[in-house]
Amino acid sequence: METKKLYRSRYTPVIGGVCGGLGKYFGIDPIAWRLIFIFGTMFTFFPFIVTYIILWCVVPKEELT
Repeated sequence: METKKLYRSRYTPVIGGVCGGLGKYFGIDPIAWRLIFIFGTMFTFFPFIVTYIILWCVVPKEELT
């Protein structure tokens, strides 16, 4: 059984590749993740911005294949 790993996307990056990586990991379109972060930031600014920045810093970039 193959273990899934979370990576920042090199192929669908807009800002850092976090949403592209989340989309690939969970099998959801990256645009949906972007909308979640945008609306979350509009209504609860601090938690979503901090979460995105932490993911950007902690999650490694996807290797080139």
